[in-house]
Amino acid sequence: MALIAMAVYDTEENQRSKYTHKTLECLTEMVDLSKHEIIIIDNNSCQETKDIIADFVNMFNLTLISLSENIGTAKAINRAWKHRKPNQHLIKIDNDVDILSFNWVDEMEEAIERDKSIGILGLKRKDLLENPTRNDQFKSTLRMLPHSNGERWIIVEDVDHVMGTCQMYNYRLIDKIGGLMQPGLYGFDDTLAGVRCKLAGFKNSFLPHIEIDHIDTKETPYWQEKRNIAAKDMAEFNLMKSKLLTGELSIKVEL
Repeated sequence: MALIAMAVYDTEENQRSKYTHKTLECLTEMVDLSKHEIIIIDNNSCQETKDIIADFVNMFNLTLISLSENIGTAKAINRAWKHRKPNQHLIKIDNDVDILSFNWVDEMEEAIERDKSIGILGLKRKDLLENPTRNDQFKSTLRMLPHSNGERWIIVEDVDHVMGTCQMYNYRLIDKIGGLMQPGLYGFDDTLAGVRCKLAGFKNSFLPHIEIDHIDTKETPYWQEKRNIAAKDMAEFNLMKSKLLTGELSIKVEL
Protein backbone atom coordinates (compact mmCIF):
# COMPACT_ATOMS: atom_id res chain seq x y z
CA MET A 1 0.00 0.00 0.00
CA ALA A 2 1.42 3.38 -1.03
CA LEU A 3 0.94 6.76 0.62
CA ILE A 4 0.23 9.52 -1.92
CA ALA A 5 0.94 13.08 -0.74
CA MET A 6 -0.19 16.18 -2.63
CA ALA A 7 0.72 19.69 -1.46
CA VAL A 8 -1.67 22.45 -2.54
CA TYR A 9 -1.26 26.21 -2.54
CA ASP A 10 -4.04 27.82 -4.60
CA THR A 11 -4.93 31.48 -4.40
CA GLU A 12 -7.39 33.70 -6.22
CA GLU A 13 -4.38 35.24 -7.96
CA ASN A 14 -2.68 32.06 -9.17
CA GLN A 15 -5.96 30.59 -10.50
CA ARG A 16 -5.03 26.97 -9.80
CA SER A 17 -8.22 25.69 -8.17
CA LYS A 18 -9.30 24.06 -11.45
CA TYR A 19 -6.02 22.12 -11.59
CA THR A 20 -6.45 20.83 -8.06
CA HIS A 21 -9.99 19.69 -8.91
CA LYS A 22 -8.80 17.85 -12.04
CA THR A 23 -5.91 16.17 -10.23
CA LEU A 24 -8.17 14.98 -7.41
CA GLU A 25 -10.63 13.62 -10.00
CA CYS A 26 -7.77 11.72 -11.61
CA LEU A 27 -6.50 10.33 -8.32
CA THR A 28 -9.89 9.13 -7.11
CA GLU A 29 -10.73 7.56 -10.49
CA MET A 30 -7.39 5.92 -11.29
CA VAL A 31 -6.14 4.79 -7.85
CA ASP A 32 -7.47 1.82 -5.88
CA LEU A 33 -8.36 3.60 -2.65
CA SER A 34 -8.98 0.31 -0.87
CA LYS A 35 -5.22 -0.33 -1.13
CA HIS A 36 -3.58 3.11 -1.21
CA GLU A 37 -4.09 6.26 0.84
CA ILE A 38 -4.11 9.92 -0.19
CA ILE A 39 -3.08 12.79 2.06
CA ILE A 40 -3.68 16.37 0.92
CA ILE A 41 -1.63 19.12 2.54
CA ASP A 42 -3.31 22.49 2.13
CA ASN A 43 -0.85 25.38 2.46
CA ASN A 44 -3.70 27.79 3.32
CA SER A 45 -5.35 27.92 -0.10
CA CYS A 46 -8.25 30.12 -1.19
CA GLN A 47 -11.81 29.26 -0.20
CA GLU A 48 -12.65 27.80 -3.62
CA THR A 49 -9.91 25.20 -3.24
CA LYS A 50 -10.78 24.56 0.41
CA ASP A 51 -14.32 23.71 -0.71
CA ILE A 52 -13.06 21.45 -3.51
CA ILE A 53 -10.77 19.58 -1.13
CA ALA A 54 -13.52 19.23 1.48
CA ASP A 55 -15.83 17.63 -1.11
CA PHE A 56 -13.24 15.03 -2.11
CA VAL A 57 -12.22 14.34 1.49
CA ASN A 58 -15.84 13.66 2.42
CA MET A 59 -16.68 11.61 -0.69
CA PHE A 60 -13.59 9.42 -0.71
CA ASN A 61 -12.42 9.43 2.91
CA LEU A 62 -9.14 11.16 2.09
CA THR A 63 -6.91 12.68 4.77
CA LEU A 64 -6.44 16.44 4.98
CA ILE A 65 -3.65 18.32 6.73
CA SER A 66 -4.75 21.95 6.84
CA LEU A 67 -2.05 24.57 7.48
CA SER A 68 -2.43 28.22 8.39
CA GLU A 69 0.42 29.36 6.10
CA ASN A 70 2.32 28.35 2.99
CA ILE A 71 5.33 26.36 4.19
CA GLY A 72 6.40 25.28 0.71
CA THR A 73 6.35 21.97 -1.13
CA ALA A 74 9.06 19.96 0.63
CA LYS A 75 8.00 20.74 4.19
CA ALA A 76 4.35 20.13 3.33
CA ILE A 77 5.05 16.74 1.75
CA ASN A 78 7.18 15.81 4.76
CA ARG A 79 4.20 16.53 7.03
CA ALA A 80 2.26 13.82 5.18
CA TRP A 81 5.15 11.39 4.93
CA LYS A 82 5.48 11.42 8.72
CA HIS A 83 2.40 9.20 8.71
CA ARG A 84 4.03 6.46 6.64
CA LYS A 85 3.68 2.87 7.72
CA PRO A 86 6.55 0.36 7.76
CA ASN A 87 7.60 -0.77 4.28
CA GLN A 88 5.21 1.71 2.63
CA HIS A 89 6.35 3.36 -0.60
CA LEU A 90 5.71 7.10 -0.73
CA ILE A 91 4.45 9.22 -3.62
CA LYS A 92 4.82 12.95 -4.15
CA ILE A 93 2.41 14.29 -6.76
CA ASP A 94 1.85 17.85 -7.97
CA ASN A 95 -1.68 19.26 -8.11
CA ASP A 96 -1.62 19.88 -11.86
CA VAL A 97 -1.34 16.46 -13.47
CA ASP A 98 -3.68 14.03 -15.21
CA ILE A 99 -2.56 10.38 -15.17
CA LEU A 100 -4.19 8.44 -17.99
CA SER A 101 -3.84 4.90 -16.69
CA PHE A 102 -5.71 2.77 -14.16
CA ASN A 103 -3.76 1.24 -11.29
CA TRP A 104 -0.58 3.20 -12.09
CA VAL A 105 0.39 3.09 -8.41
CA ASP A 106 0.40 -0.70 -8.47
CA GLU A 107 2.58 -0.71 -11.59
CA MET A 108 5.08 1.60 -9.92
CA GLU A 109 5.17 -0.59 -6.81
CA GLU A 110 5.71 -3.67 -8.96
CA ALA A 111 8.64 -2.06 -10.77
CA ILE A 112 10.36 -1.08 -7.53
CA GLU A 113 9.89 -4.54 -6.07
CA ARG A 114 11.33 -6.09 -9.23
CA ASP A 115 14.42 -3.88 -8.85
CA LYS A 116 14.84 -2.79 -5.27
CA SER A 117 17.79 -0.58 -6.24
CA ILE A 118 15.40 1.94 -7.82
CA GLY A 119 15.14 4.68 -5.21
CA ILE A 120 12.96 7.20 -7.07
CA LEU A 121 10.61 6.12 -9.86
CA GLY A 122 8.79 8.82 -11.79
CA LEU A 123 6.05 9.11 -14.38
CA LYS A 124 7.41 10.97 -17.40
CA ARG A 125 5.94 14.19 -18.71
CA LYS A 126 5.84 14.63 -22.48
CA ASP A 127 7.93 17.83 -22.38
CA LEU A 128 11.01 16.34 -20.69
CA LEU A 129 14.36 16.12 -22.47
CA GLU A 130 15.65 12.74 -21.24
CA ASN A 131 16.20 10.40 -24.18
CA PRO A 132 18.51 7.43 -24.91
CA THR A 133 19.60 9.06 -28.19
CA ARG A 134 21.08 12.20 -26.57
CA ASN A 135 24.77 12.74 -25.87
CA ASP A 136 24.54 15.26 -23.03
CA GLN A 137 23.36 15.39 -19.41
CA PHE A 138 19.89 14.34 -20.55
CA LYS A 139 21.02 11.02 -22.01
CA SER A 140 19.07 8.13 -20.48
CA THR A 141 19.26 4.35 -20.58
CA LEU A 142 16.39 1.94 -21.18
CA ARG A 143 16.58 -1.21 -19.10
CA MET A 144 14.52 -4.38 -18.82
CA LEU A 145 13.68 -5.26 -15.23
CA PRO A 146 14.20 -8.77 -13.82
CA HIS A 147 11.49 -11.09 -15.08
CA SER A 148 10.06 -14.45 -14.07
CA ASN A 149 7.94 -16.68 -16.29
CA GLY A 150 4.36 -15.41 -16.38
CA GLU A 151 5.17 -11.84 -15.28
CA ARG A 152 4.61 -8.85 -17.54
CA TRP A 153 7.68 -7.26 -19.08
CA ILE A 154 8.68 -3.93 -17.52
CA ILE A 155 11.10 -1.42 -19.03
CA VAL A 156 12.40 1.54 -17.03
CA GLU A 157 14.44 4.56 -18.12
CA ASP A 158 17.42 5.32 -15.88
CA VAL A 159 18.15 9.06 -15.63
CA ASP A 160 20.20 11.59 -13.71
CA HIS A 161 17.20 12.87 -11.76
CA VAL A 162 13.42 12.51 -11.92
CA MET A 163 11.22 15.54 -12.58
CA GLY A 164 8.98 15.87 -9.55
CA THR A 165 5.52 15.88 -11.18
CA CYS A 166 4.80 12.38 -9.88
CA GLN A 167 7.45 10.35 -8.07
CA MET A 168 7.37 7.15 -6.04
CA TYR A 169 10.04 6.85 -3.33
CA ASN A 170 11.18 3.38 -2.39
CA TYR A 171 10.67 2.96 1.36
CA ARG A 172 14.22 1.57 1.55
CA LEU A 173 15.52 4.89 0.22
CA ILE A 174 13.34 6.84 2.66
CA ASP A 175 14.83 4.82 5.50
CA LYS A 176 18.22 6.25 4.45
CA ILE A 177 17.43 9.83 3.39
CA GLY A 178 14.18 10.66 5.20
CA GLY A 179 12.13 13.50 3.73
CA LEU A 180 12.53 16.16 1.07
CA MET A 181 14.67 19.30 1.21
CA GLN A 182 14.71 22.50 -0.84
CA PRO A 183 16.28 25.96 -0.50
CA GLY A 184 12.99 27.91 -0.54
CA LEU A 185 9.28 27.36 -1.01
CA TYR A 186 9.38 25.94 -4.53
CA GLY A 187 11.71 24.08 -6.83
CA PHE A 188 14.83 21.94 -6.60
CA ASP A 189 13.38 19.37 -4.17
CA ASP A 190 13.33 16.77 -6.96
CA THR A 191 16.88 17.58 -8.13
CA LEU A 192 18.26 17.42 -4.60
CA ALA A 193 16.36 14.18 -3.99
CA GLY A 194 17.98 12.73 -7.11
CA VAL A 195 21.44 13.64 -5.82
CA ARG A 196 20.69 12.18 -2.40
CA CYS A 197 19.23 9.05 -4.01
CA LYS A 198 22.45 8.33 -5.89
CA LEU A 199 24.62 9.12 -2.85
CA ALA A 200 22.56 6.58 -0.92
CA GLY A 201 23.34 3.94 -3.54
CA PHE A 202 20.03 3.89 -5.42
CA LYS A 203 18.94 4.62 -9.01
CA ASN A 204 16.72 7.37 -10.44
CA SER A 205 14.32 6.05 -13.08
CA PHE A 206 11.17 6.75 -15.06
CA LEU A 207 8.37 4.32 -15.87
CA PRO A 208 7.84 5.88 -19.30
CA HIS A 209 4.97 3.80 -20.69
CA ILE A 210 2.38 5.34 -18.31
CA GLU A 211 0.94 8.41 -20.03
CA ILE A 212 0.53 11.62 -18.05
CA ASP A 213 -0.45 15.17 -18.97
CA HIS A 214 0.87 18.29 -17.27
CA ILE A 215 -2.33 20.36 -17.22
CA ASP A 216 -0.89 23.72 -16.12
CA THR A 217 -1.05 25.84 -19.28
CA LYS A 218 1.77 28.09 -18.02
CA GLU A 219 -0.51 31.05 -18.67
CA THR A 220 -1.27 31.85 -15.03
CA PRO A 221 0.69 34.36 -12.92
CA TYR A 222 1.69 31.46 -10.66
CA TRP A 223 3.92 29.92 -13.32
CA GLN A 224 6.08 33.02 -13.63
CA GLU A 225 6.03 33.47 -9.85
CA LYS A 226 7.49 29.99 -9.38
CA ARG A 227 10.17 30.69 -11.99
CA ASN A 228 11.12 33.90 -10.22
CA ILE A 229 11.33 32.16 -6.85
CA ALA A 230 13.45 29.37 -8.33
CA ALA A 231 15.83 31.86 -9.95
CA LYS A 232 16.25 33.65 -6.62
CA ASP A 233 17.07 30.37 -4.86
CA MET A 234 19.48 29.05 -7.53
CA ALA A 235 22.64 30.04 -5.65
CA GLU A 236 21.42 28.38 -2.45
CA PHE A 237 20.49 25.25 -4.41
CA ASN A 238 23.97 25.03 -5.94
CA LEU A 239 25.52 25.43 -2.49
CA MET A 240 23.29 22.68 -1.03
CA LYS A 241 24.12 20.35 -3.90
CA SER A 242 27.84 20.99 -3.50
CA LYS A 243 27.68 20.32 0.23
CA LEU A 244 25.76 17.09 -0.34
CA LEU A 245 28.42 15.89 -2.77
CA THR A 246 31.27 16.74 -0.38
CA GLY A 247 29.52 15.34 2.67
CA GLU A 248 29.28 18.73 4.42
CA LEU A 249 25.48 18.42 4.30
CA SER A 250 23.81 15.20 5.42
CA ILE A 251 21.62 13.40 2.92
CA LYS A 252 19.23 12.58 5.79
CA VAL A 253 16.26 14.82 6.56
CA GLU A 254 14.33 13.70 9.61
CA LEU A 255 10.61 13.30 9.07
